[in-house]
Amino acid sequence: MKFCERLKELRKERNLSQMDLALATNISQSAIAKWELGKTEPTASALIALCKFFNESCDFLLGLTDE
Repeated sequence: MKFCERLKELRKERNLSQMDLALATNISQSAIAKWELGKTEPTASALIALCKFFNESCDFLLGLTDE
């Protein structure tokens, strides 16, 4: 699974809008939208913020593992 798919799946599992996630992680909603569309990829600091928020590893979020 690609990062864009995994991010969207994790967000929807928690019933969050892109704006909810943006506010919770201090990341812009437009950045999250671009990531979910596969148009851009997150910076290392943004990826870390997402991993901490979702309590998941970077490998999982990036689609390198399924655990």
